Amino acid sequence: MKIVVQVKLIPDAVQAAAIGSTLRAVNESANWVAKVAFDRGVNREYELRKHTYAELKDCGLGAQTAQHTIKKVCDAYRSLRANLRAGNLGKPGSRRRVRAQGKPIAFRPGAAQPFDDRCPSWQYDAQTVSIWTTGGRLKGVRFACSAGALKMLRDCRRGESDLIERDGVFYLVAVCEIPETPLNEHPAGWLGVDLGVVNIATTSTGYRAAGRGLNGHRKRQLELRRKLQAKGTQSAKRRLKRRRHKERRHAANINHIISKRIVTEAERTSSGIALEDLGGIRQRVRLRKPQRVALHSWAFHQLGTFLEYKARRAGVPLVYVDPAYTSQICADCGHLDRLNRVDQATFICRACGVVAHADGNASRNIAARGEAVWTAGRESRVPAAT
Repeated sequence: MKIVVQVKLIPDAVQAAAIGSTLRAVNESANWVAKVAFDRGVNREYELRKHTYAELKDCGLGAQTAQHTIKKVCDAYRSLRANLRAGNLGKPGSRRRVRAQGKPIAFRPGAAQPFDDRCPSWQYDAQTVSIWTTGGRLKGVRFACSAGALKMLRDCRRGESDLIERDGVFYLVAVCEIPETPLNEHPAGWLGVDLGVVNIATTSTGYRAAGRGLNGHRKRQLELRRKLQAKGTQSAKRRLKRRRHKERRHAANINHIISKRIVTEAERTSSGIALEDLGGIRQRVRLRKPQRVALHSWAFHQLGTFLEYKARRAGVPLVYVDPAYTSQICADCGHLDRLNRVDQATFICRACGVVAHADGNASRNIAARGEAVWTAGRESRVPAAT
């Protein structure tokens, strides 16, 4: 399986100027290629290369960099078409959809630029990297990362690396190919995971990751942003810029901790993981205005992604199940009633009278559905021989 390792570049002043000018140059070229593709209606990479490759070479881009710039533009248009087909940019005729379709794709000056395996050269012992720039190859650029990331780079790095600038800091994002643990084909049981806002994750084994701390952190950050935006001074704007990714990093760290604990528990008990499929939930539900911030800040997709790749690394099977009515069905007797869910935390079955935590009851239903989905997917559909 492929995962990425991000390292922070620590260039000196001359190196930083060369790297910055290189990123600006390749992204300006990408904007020109995107305009050519838009004006000519070209979708295929081979055809677009015939219209742009020679000009990119004349502008000072190397052969591999020019190829990757064209490929980056084609990938961006492919993603745009996929979002349009999926309805992520609104219905046909909507303002957002018309605006996205009516102009060429634009790249930021610091947008990521992919390099193949031959462009950057890594020196792991010295923790330096040499990289191509528009002014020539830059050698001895120092980088910083954790000991675990350095070991992964040394042992598993394969393929391309992306150069990116974020808040004036340069990073290299390298692709690593990690050997997968053989999948457990016959799990001893299933661990259901119910996702939520009040409780970020609740498992059928009793683990509950409360969301009080994360929700409180988000509320404090929101209030601080409001105060700084209302103040409007230069120092307030500088502080806003410094803190703009703080909440996202904190939420990602929490999701890493939760997903690691869930996968470790599943691996220890030789169980599979059943996760509810919440795709499109933001479009389906209707909430009052004060509740919309919590819904749109809910990073359930990120948690699911973390669970998925950690489970693959550990050889733990993971399936997605339909979450419909899991909070209203009694996990003991199977009785379905909307009134079974008394409030956010309490579940009382109207048929058998069992009292349980609502999220815990839902996680048990998800575990049962996960086992059914796994069994149905592995059963043979070939008719028996007669």
